[in-house]
Amino acid sequence: MSRYNVSEEAPMMRKLAVLAVLSGLLLTTVTPAVAAVAEEDRGRPPLPALPNEINGGAWPTSHLQGVAVDREKGFMYWSFTQMLVKTDLRGDVIGTVEGLTGHLGDLDLNPRDGRVYGSLEYKAEEAFYIAIFDVRKVDRVGMNAERDGVMTAVYLPEVVEDFTADMDGDGHFDGDTGDTADHRYGCSGIDGVAFGPGFGKRSGQGRDTLKVAYGVYSNTERTDNDHQVILEYDVRDWRRYERPLSQAAPHHSGPSRTDGKFFAYTGNTRYGVQNLEYDPHTGDWFLAVYEGAKAGFPNYSFFVVDGTARPVRGEIKGQPERERGELLKVSDGFDFHGQYGFEALGDGTYYVADSVRVVGPDGVARQEGFAEKYRWTGRSAGAERDRPPFSPVAAG
Repeated sequence: MSRYNVSEEAPMMRKLAVLAVLSGLLLTTVTPAVAAVAEEDRGRPPLPALPNEINGGAWPTSHLQGVAVDREKGFMYWSFTQMLVKTDLRGDVIGTVEGLTGHLGDLDLNPRDGRVYGSLEYKAEEAFYIAIFDVRKVDRVGMNAERDGVMTAVYLPEVVEDFTADMDGDGHFDGDTGDTADHRYGCSGIDGVAFGPGFGKRSGQGRDTLKVAYGVYSNTERTDNDHQVILEYDVRDWRRYERPLSQAAPHHSGPSRTDGKFFAYTGNTRYGVQNLEYDPHTGDWFLAVYEGAKAGFPNYSFFVVDGTARPVRGEIKGQPERERGELLKVSDGFDFHGQYGFEALGDGTYYVADSVRVVGPDGVARQEGFAEKYRWTGRSAGAERDRPPFSPVAAG
């Protein structure tokens, strides 16, 4: 329903019509670029309607890790830890990329090049990557990540450095365990990824960059692991780093530096940001996590970072030696799911994904993924933690 009163008197309607004509003339004469863009938009086919629920199928893998939607082309992408699944918006399977022996995490579509980017971990090899899928080539089930030319990877040395940091100075790195003083900031690797504007900017203000969020081990005895750490990369020149990935001999081709490193003070969580997402509707960043257990913190499962607030340089709390960094403004926290996949659709609606274990007639256990559409309902200041600002669209 329109928010305007459509039962005005006829004279008023005539006045409005005249104003509309004048406004059109002004747009044409004063802002021809805007008018040209509008004309171009009118020539485009309408985007397909999105269903209230999409099923990503059931697969003999670990649980669903993240989703990405290409609404313009009509596809959805699902990360099932060891497999990428491509479906249409009805949930019909188009193809899969298999053979991954590492941990494929959260996904996002890069609108500039049409490819899907995802976090990829090989902890035993101390190697962390952004996997880049040329999803236009994914056209059948059973494609191989190494052999079929559909995936490249970019190495992230910054993550490796923090993951392998010998924080207690005993000369020994303790490996993939949270029960240690090692791992700077408690870094367990990476998981959440998302494209969006620079922190402090809204969509359309400058170029979008890739944000990569750390996993963080759960450890209630440390004080230096209470931040979510988010790296920023400008990926426009990443093709010079991209290599096919041989999992038997992982390459080390990647940018030596980040384009930014940011800290959000949330309290310790279990494995950090599972899903990271920029929402053009609110201008905020959403962080879906597994809630922590450390005393003195609310231990929410969902955090909001104010996307319009510029990062402030300040002390990174709890570090063994005083350290300063770029601090983000955490504006809200509450209890909500989204750890298995969260996709902002740009219009105040969202796909929130879930994953369930199913056993088929063949006796094989599989993980089934599905995404349900939610809408933004808002949230008042001081609302209870069990009152998230989202509600299912299907509920009316």
